[in-house]
Amino acid sequence: MASQAKREAGTGTLTERLSDALRREIVSGRYPPGAKLPSEAQLSEAHGVSRTVVREAVAALRADRLVEARQGAGVFVLEFAQNTPSPLSVAHLDLDRVSSMIELLELRTAVEVEAAGLAALRRSPAQEEVILDRHYAVRACLEAGRSSSDADFALHLAIAEATNNPRFREFLAMIGKSVIPRAALRGEESEDDQAAYIRLIDAEHADIVEAISSGDEDAAREAMRRHLRGSQARYRALLREQRQPVR
Repeated sequence: MASQAKREAGTGTLTERLSDALRREIVSGRYPPGAKLPSEAQLSEAHGVSRTVVREAVAALRADRLVEARQGAGVFVLEFAQNTPSPLSVAHLDLDRVSSMIELLELRTAVEVEAAGLAALRRSPAQEEVILDRHYAVRACLEAGRSSSDADFALHLAIAEATNNPRFREFLAMIGKSVIPRAALRGEESEDDQAAYIRLIDAEHADIVEAISSGDEDAAREAMRRHLRGSQARYRALLREQRQPVR
């Protein structure tokens, strides 16, 4: 399991590819309204991805109201009249605007603080293993100077998964990895500033993961709150800078 988790450190990308592929097949009519999608095992084998990726991709389709899960029966395509964007879809937000990023971070804070606490209480050993692997995958990206947004989002998805309440995972899958704060908020940031940011994010993630692994729900909530509020503060500082009048 550990090796598979490491291979799929970029789960966000795999999820997007699979959800896009299934979305095209639905729109093209291969899976018409009322049709049942292949089983989780069949999709996993056909696309060469794990069942976790399949679940996240299907969650994204459910968020877009393209499909619905029926208890004990499977996942079915909805009538197109129902396929309206979710009110929370990032399609309604301008992610190039700092104010929109702050709005989403506030929403994420409200949800993910509780998710961290529940994960500390409810995680299984296998889920804890995935969380640790995702954490080390983010660290590897940061240390190598590579983009960590996919790995970062995968870590937050793993924590949501460990609540064992599928709505937390569905919420994050619906919003997507585009809301993960960027390491360099401005192109002119110095290398020292970026290095300090990388160390800070790694330390914040480590606090969250350690609290969840230790089963300390209060510490997990506080660590997640500190992490996401820190991101809010950084974006608010950028917003203030951007709105200053030119002299």
